[in-house]
This record gives sequence, C-alpha cells and structure tokens, in this order.
Amino acid sequence: MGAGADVSIDALLRVSRGRFNLDLPLSVEPGEVVALLGPNGAGKSTALRALAGLTPLTDGHLRVGNRDGVRKPAGSRDEAVTNDAGRTRQLSDGEPDVAAPDRTSSWGAENSVVARNGRAGAWDTSVDSSEGAAPLHTVDWDVPPGIFVAPEDRSVGVVFQDYLLFAHMSALENVAFGPRARGVGRREARALAASWLERVGLGDELSRKPRQLSGGQAQRVALARALATDPELLLLDEPLAALDAGTRLHVRAELGKHLREYGGHTVLVTHDPLDAMVLADRLVILENGKVVQEGAPAEVARHPRTDYVADLVGLNLYRGAARDTTVELSRGGTLFIAEPAAGAVYATFAPNAVGLYLERPEGSPRNTWETTVVGMETHAHTTRVRLDGTPPVLAEVTPATVADLRLTPGMKVWATVKATEIRAYPA
Repeated sequence: MGAGADVSIDALLRVSRGRFNLDLPLSVEPGEVVALLGPNGAGKSTALRALAGLTPLTDGHLRVGNRDGVRKPAGSRDEAVTNDAGRTRQLSDGEPDVAAPDRTSSWGAENSVVARNGRAGAWDTSVDSSEGAAPLHTVDWDVPPGIFVAPEDRSVGVVFQDYLLFAHMSALENVAFGPRARGVGRREARALAASWLERVGLGDELSRKPRQLSGGQAQRVALARALATDPELLLLDEPLAALDAGTRLHVRAELGKHLREYGGHTVLVTHDPLDAMVLADRLVILENGKVVQEGAPAEVARHPRTDYVADLVGLNLYRGAARDTTVELSRGGTLFIAEPAAGAVYATFAPNAVGLYLERPEGSPRNTWETTVVGMETHAHTTRVRLDGTPPVLAEVTPATVADLRLTPGMKVWATVKATEIRAYPA
C-alpha cells in the first residue's frame, strides 16, 4: 500500500468546548497503529473528529510531513494559487500552472496554501542536516486561525462503529464510492473495489447488500471502503463494538492482519483494552482531555500510572513512599515488597494474587489486613470481589472460594498478598 510510506503525522490537538478542553500532543509514524483509550468524556471522540476535520482546532496544529526525494535549490520558494473551486495546487519555481487562475492565496506567502496529490493544505519546507537528505515537506491540515482543510480534502479514511454502509448499494458499490468521489472513473473504481474486497476475503460477496452481510463481513467492507482511497490517515472508531463475542475474536485477528499490511497511519479509538493491546503499537491514555500515560501496550500493562489504567489492565494500584522493602501508601496502609526501593513509587499486584480468609491466617504473608466485602462481580470462571479496607483492594477468586467462604456484601474477611507478588516502580 502506497499511502504514508514516508509520511508522519504531527499534531497538537487543542479543542475547547464549554468547560471541556482537549490538549493532546499526538504523533503517528508510517505503519504505526496508535490507540486512544480513556473513560467516557475523556476526549477520544473529539480527537478523532479533529483529525477528520469535523471539529476545527481551537489552537495547536495538525500536519502531515513527507520527504519527496527532491532537494530544491537554496533560496527557492513554493508558491500557491487557488482555483475557482476553492482548491489549491502546488507550483514549482517559475513554472506556470495553466489550470489555475493567476491569483495567490489570501493567506499570503508565509502561509501559502498548496495541494499535493490533490490534497489541500499549507506547505512548509525544512531541510535535514544530513548530507544529501531530501527536504521534509509539511502539509498543514489545521493551524488556527488561518489554515483549515475541509474533511473532503483530507487524505483520511474512517471506519465507524456502526460501519455506516450505504444500504442501497452492493458491497462493490460501497467500496467503489470513495474512489469515484475522488474522480476515479467508474470502471477503474469498480476494479479497485473488487481488488480490495478480494484482499479482505470477500471476493465472492461483491453483489451483496449490507443487510445480507454478517457483522464481520460488514466490518471488512467498511475497512475496504476506507482503504480504497489509499488514505494517509486511517481512523477507526470502536470498529469491533457492534460485533458479538464469538465474531469479535475472529474479526479482531483479521483486522490486525490488514492493519499490519497498511503502510499509512492508524488511530484507533476503543473502550476495549483487549482490542487496544492486540491491535495497537502504542497506547495513548486520555483523562479529562489530557494524556496521563503513553507507551507500548506491554509497558502500560506492566506499569499503570492512574486508577483508570490500572482498572483497564486489571491491576490493583497504589501510590506511596518506599523505604527499603516498606511502602507507606498515600491513602493509608502499608505494603511490604520483596525488592528494596526508595522514594515515591507505584505499587501494583494482580487481583488473583489476593487470598481471602474468614480468620486471620497463621504464618500468613506480611501483607495481611482486615477488609469488608462491598461488591461482587461474577465472570465466566471467576468472581471479582471488591473489598474496603486500609488499603481497599480488588480480589479475584474462583466460584468454589465464594461458596466455601459464603461471601456476601458486608461480611468481614482477611486479605493477604505475598511480597513477591507486588511490583514497585518509580512514580
């Protein structure tokens, strides 16, 4: 796939809406999948809309940079003109553009509006310091207050949560719609659509309407439609949320395969930590419009830094001050760890590392404290027990343990955790 081969997305997404403020620095490298996670109202959808051009930035910038392999002479300058349709085109030094009227952009030379491959934006050039390196061209999609590229002029593909396939069109026609809208001829667009549907395993379903497709098939049609325009940026808005559990597992694997083959940039919004862990190369966690943690999935899972992230990856998380093998917790309580530490730390352990007893066990681990059952959540093969104490803790036990202890909300139990089960790392 050609899009994004040498392109990088650089953004500082700042959007103000009433009392809510999104302040999200975001970069995406070619071939990279970045997942945005966060609780409801964190700003994930606002970020996606800003990238797509559906919500203009209040401040910040959104740029696409590309090395085009051509070094311009020193002192040369790109100029831009706008045609009657409101679009713009790139002019090389001294080269007339007979297809466009002879007038410059109203934004002036310092913010000349240009287009590359039919995509409008402001063009800037900076030269790499390495010998013989090509210049890095930057196409601005949104730089308030002067530059804003309309959604239809951005090289963006979107897969919506509900797919939003055209009900009256066949799978082939749905996928061909994007190329046709960008000026590709009917025959070429249909051939391109057929190729994409073959690529996602739907070569035998070209004539089917959306109502005749399964959830997994509809998702793949939506993905093919988004990629058929060869976008530089692919946006996935909860792409697996509409699928049942059985279909989700298979489609997640298929989607992962196609994303690995895609050479452009992907931003995924999801509430499902498993989707993010499996599909993304990097996680960006948002809370209240700001980044609270960022990193590779394995790193985030091992070292959560907020309660939301800890809950997301299924860990108990505490902040405290460590001295040797003792951690005094900031919200009360003490934990003993196996490896010495010093200073401000986070301490984590898995819920299944917690043992529950009706009486204080003899010869018990050093981490033993009395708690009260405040809630229980039954899952397929386990039960999660929320316990109030100093500190509060989440335990995960088997149904047999629940039956043996006759656990019910309000009862007192003793919780234990081995020091070797607790991981401490700098806060």
